[in-house]
Amino acid sequence: MVLRTALTEMLGIEHPIIQGGMQYVGYAEMAAAVSNAGGLGILTALTQPSPEDLRKEIRRCRGMTSKPFGVNLTILPALIKADYDAFVRVVAEEKVALLEVAAGSPKKYMPMLRDAGVKVLHKSATVRHALKAQEAGVDLIEVVGYEASIAGGQPGDEVGAWVVLAKAVKLLSVPVIASGATATGRQLAAALAMGAQGVTMATRFLATVEAPIRQEIKERIADDKADERSTTIVFSTLNNSTRVYKNDVSNEIVRLEKEMAGALDFSKLAPLASGERTKKMWQQSGEWNDSMWSCSQSIGLINDIPTCKVLLDRIVAE
Repeated sequence: MVLRTALTEMLGIEHPIIQGGMQYVGYAEMAAAVSNAGGLGILTALTQPSPEDLRKEIRRCRGMTSKPFGVNLTILPALIKADYDAFVRVVAEEKVALLEVAAGSPKKYMPMLRDAGVKVLHKSATVRHALKAQEAGVDLIEVVGYEASIAGGQPGDEVGAWVVLAKAVKLLSVPVIASGATATGRQLAAALAMGAQGVTMATRFLATVEAPIRQEIKERIADDKADERSTTIVFSTLNNSTRVYKNDVSNEIVRLEKEMAGALDFSKLAPLASGERTKKMWQQSGEWNDSMWSCSQSIGLINDIPTCKVLLDRIVAE
């Protein structure tokens, strides 16, 4: 079965499904597997130590797939020190199919990306962010419901995909992609019926054969003990709400945030939220209870560990 939408036509992909950017997961193995399965795989730029390392990863991915794929770049200079200009320049020079920009504005990069033929998708935490992204001239906008594992939410932004998507397709003129705890064909059908041109999935792709993470984590995600109540919100006191898996580490972060209230000391949270700690979990220990890791409420819809092709074919058929 073929589902043709503005997304599939724009990027030349088979299925209107994008793999979300995932720190220390979005390597060539993951992106290529999704693209080969008919979706759009995504490399995570900041997973790479430098822009030149990203260039190498892009070329490595091209050695694994002849299909289009994209790159995610989360622009958070206050929290993550990186040469964002150089990362974007590499994406343009390598003529990747799509750049997914999260958090910051892509406005200053649009001329360079346009000249290179790179399509730009902005991941917008709210409709107001989406409207600004449209003004910046992006090709696609991904709107994210509160069910998702997104950073950047502020108090008052606790709005689910059911409302965010309906409002976005009404107000925006560019194609809209739905993001927010998607894992099934029923959800894809609902998103398309509401006017979206496709969906983004991240957590669902963690529990696939090709995901470059430890098997213990995949099995935990697919376990019946992990359901839609197995996530929590951290960093709301920092105006950077992030949905993560509920475990000892995330529960301790929530406790410390409440304890410190208005006198928040991030140095006390930093060791718990360390990206290196999460990287070690993904790649070495598999200790799902020993780090903070992004996870959407779609975990309640996941009960197996298929290949990416089996997963996407099943979603489209459903």
